[in-house]
Amino acid sequence: MVRTQIYLTEEQQRTLRELAGRTGRKQSELIREAIDQYVTRGASLDYGDLIQHGVGLWRDRADLPDFDSLRGEFDRYSHG
Repeated sequence: MVRTQIYLTEEQQRTLRELAGRTGRKQSELIREAIDQYVTRGASLDYGDLIQHGVGLWRDRADLPDFDSLRGEFDRYSHG
């Protein structure tokens, strides 16, 4: 293993310490497990699936500006 140093917020440290106490595991073990899960999830992301999942996400929102008006503003300022 390679030794490394990280900075945690006080809240993160307190939560980690409590979790270690409840589970009987070392804080370093919990951190390594969390990193493994994060890296595995990131490596297995299929961005095509994510995009497909997001299609139509804001379809029923009435509080968003009209795309054409946004595009017009962008065109006006970007050619300025």
